[in-house]
Amino acid sequence: MKVSDLIKELELTVFCGEESLDTEIKGGYTSDLLSDVMGHMEEGMLWVTMQTHQNIVAVATLKDAAAVLVVNGASPDEETLQKGREEGIPLLGTPLSAFVISGKIYQLLQNA
Repeated sequence: MKVSDLIKELELTVFCGEESLDTEIKGGYTSDLLSDVMGHMEEGMLWVTMQTHQNIVAVATLKDAAAVLVVNGASPDEETLQKGREEGIPLLGTPLSAFVISGKIYQLLQNA
């Protein structure tokens, strides 16, 4: 499933990174601890987090994430959005909790 497909299916907000929405999602990882993500997330995964600061872009770039999905209706600040644009990392948003959206993503990826 591509990032663009996930956006349509779950009605996600796209904050930036529109040029990379055709990236294939190879799995998902849900965590708010940056060191945990760096140690366990694999290339091509969608990262689900409540973090909104610019370090999420650095970690997503380091791990070659398909996209970062910010939960609970939070929005990245302008510095984070600028960094996301520079790195071509899709930053997405949802009003849902990490628990709920992770379950929905899991279902969609299993059926893809």
